[in-house]
Amino acid sequence: MIDFREARPDDIDAMVEVQNAIHRAGLRAWPVDAAFVEERYFDAEHSVACTVAVRDGVVVGFQSLKRAWPGNPYGVEEGWGIIGTHIHPDLGRSGIGRSLFARSVAAAHDAGLRHIDATIGADSEPALAYYRAMGFVPYRETDGTIPHRYDL
Repeated sequence: MIDFREARPDDIDAMVEVQNAIHRAGLRAWPVDAAFVEERYFDAEHSVACTVAVRDGVVVGFQSLKRAWPGNPYGVEEGWGIIGTHIHPDLGRSGIGRSLFARSVAAAHDAGLRHIDATIGADSEPALAYYRAMGFVPYRETDGTIPHRYDL
């Protein structure tokens, strides 16, 4: 059984492991460390939600939703949501991503967001397939990524 809850600082090491498992599987370009996870996913200024999926007391995936800020590295319009999904590769296609997304959509509605961006590497077929399945559509062209949007 998978439980879902808001991420806590004591989840950081497990979140690092999820992302590094994705890297070891060849689905992420670089490994991460605790400082990266803390800065990226526990930024209270822009955070809307960061939900973890927990199985048998271990974080096996998470999804972050932030409000876009001026000059963000993705070129996302200010006020949109920016989403990132990270699921241990051993548990891909198990419904965790769909459950995480339902929670993120609820948080986006509560925060008054109208659109969510998922900027996806052009060569990341599993991520492209996931976001298409969630209802995201490509909306602009960039170099090496395919930004997708979800309208609330």
